Amino acid sequence: MKVITQDKDFFPSQMKEKLQFIRSLGFDGYEIDGKDLLERFAEVSEAVRSTGFPVTSACGGYRGWIGDFSREKREQAVEDIGEILKALSKVGGKGIVVPAAWGMFSKRLPPMVPPRSDSEDTAVLLESLESLNKMAAETDTFIYLEPLNRYEDHMLNTLQSAAKLIDVGGFSNVRLTADAFHMNIEEADIRQAVIENGRYIGHVHIADSNRYQPGQAHLDFKTLFSALSEIGYSGDIAFECRVIGDNPAKRYGESCAFIRDLLRSIER
Repeated sequence: MKVITQDKDFFPSQMKEKLQFIRSLGFDGYEIDGKDLLERFAEVSEAVRSTGFPVTSACGGYRGWIGDFSREKREQAVEDIGEILKALSKVGGKGIVVPAAWGMFSKRLPPMVPPRSDSEDTAVLLESLESLNKMAAETDTFIYLEPLNRYEDHMLNTLQSAAKLIDVGGFSNVRLTADAFHMNIEEADIRQAVIENGRYIGHVHIADSNRYQPGQAHLDFKTLFSALSEIGYSGDIAFECRVIGDNPAKRYGESCAFIRDLLRSIER
């Protein structure tokens, strides 16, 4: 398993220096904002070439959501994600993280009753994913469908709920993102959820239980990594977290080392 990271505000702004800095912290790759792939493609491509440091995946950077209440915004999301996949494939990336939506509606917060039924939610997600699956297949990439917690999305909250969509749609190029932070809220048993849905998992996000860098709270990463090892997962472990500490670069590097040590103990 490789350890990668998303961007942070204390990283250098220029892409070549950013990739070099990420490597110096101990990471194996970079999960880029999709918008940077679209707006800074030449710079990204040259930085990957000159440093030999990979951009392995993308997250965000597109308009709308694939499960948006607005058809126009759903179509914008699908169009933008398709363009990101094209650019990502050209720099050797493997896939983009895509939730149904983020911050659009929660059944746990007022008004609690969404403007669309569960069956209608399923129908629009299948429609969007059908288009995206085709685009991913054409670019030899993947859609990493990400369930979020109940306060951030009302449609997909568990690995099983997202896996069912993949089954129903018969999607060849859609996999799951297993996100430790969201799973800590939604899954009754993280290990069991990973084991039961292992064949669908294509990507992993990690943050500690307080959303800061791993090692700052109480999430049981060893159990998560053991389960991933048990299913034969060999993909990326991507840091998606805020960073706490008076020296963020130092603290972030320490967190990377902490996760690497755990992975080594599991993989022995």
